[in-house]
Amino acid sequence: MAESTASGQQTARPSLASPSIITNVLGVVASLALTFIGLTAITFVIGRVMPADPVLAIVGDRAGQDVYDQVYRELGLDKPIYVQYLRYLGQLADGDLGTSIMTAQPVMEDILRFFPATLELATIATLLGIFVGVPMGVLAAVNQGRWPDHIVRIVGLFGYSAPVFWLGMVALLIFYAKLDWVAGPGRLDVFYDGVIDPVTGVILIDAALARDWDIFNNAVSHLILPASILGTFTLAYIARMTRSFMLDQLSQEYVLTARVKGASERVVIWRHAFRNVLVQLITIIGLTYASLLEGSVLTETVFAWPGIGQYITNSLFNNDMNAVLGGTIVVGVCFVGINMLSDLLYRLVDPRVR
Repeated sequence: MAESTASGQQTARPSLASPSIITNVLGVVASLALTFIGLTAITFVIGRVMPADPVLAIVGDRAGQDVYDQVYRELGLDKPIYVQYLRYLGQLADGDLGTSIMTAQPVMEDILRFFPATLELATIATLLGIFVGVPMGVLAAVNQGRWPDHIVRIVGLFGYSAPVFWLGMVALLIFYAKLDWVAGPGRLDVFYDGVIDPVTGVILIDAALARDWDIFNNAVSHLILPASILGTFTLAYIARMTRSFMLDQLSQEYVLTARVKGASERVVIWRHAFRNVLVQLITIIGLTYASLLEGSVLTETVFAWPGIGQYITNSLFNNDMNAVLGGTIVVGVCFVGINMLSDLLYRLVDPRVR
């Protein structure tokens, strides 16, 4: 009897084939599908209703009407917009984003060439924001109203409000033109271009794989200024949010209870209070990283950084709508993927979310 009671009290763990897990997986897949369809539909419609004429971008202003009409039909622009969209979805299913007018190459190849530069820059800037901004926010919260708090708030206000293009130009003027401490615009010096094979597209990784430390050091020298400028904004935002989250947790009753029980201040801050803000911080860091992947256009422009933001901007100025649509969709997919990764990290950090 006791054995049956004990066995009856055991909590049954759901198997991989349980209905609840299957339902959750199907829900995630359906959500991703709807998100992707919504993203592509909105992006496609915006690209079609813009005043830019993709036909003129191909044939030029001096082409005859018969040439214009022929290209117009070849692009499928004579069809209803829903037919054009379904045709575009079919191309996306085959991994075809069209051909870029600006580079005369498939858009997917252009993205694979330009996106690693943005990924490299955004990753370094985000890491700088995490490893500097989080301790700054915790320090400010612990010392609320005292001089460390005031310094962190001033640094955060400056980093969050100062124009990125102004910071970039000032940094180039001081540290590159005047002091010559770091390399200038671009990812590499000209005489290093094409020396190593682009295995991943990320120069730091490719140079390390090739064991070419001269190129690695040159790439680091070029990366310092743009990553620092972009990281200044990132750490300012992360520090502000960390301070706000920590202040909320330090005012909770469980913190007072831990202190009354004799827990050290370090244990109270990092093991109790900071652990409870991790879920919120993961959200902030994930959104910040995703925004850097799509919003570092000004930094890439100032430093002549050949990233996806500059690629989309130049394509828009040249009426290259295939490149604009393809780049926007790729960035949107990355945004959705980072949000999904954040959701998975929630479950690892906080068991209550599972």
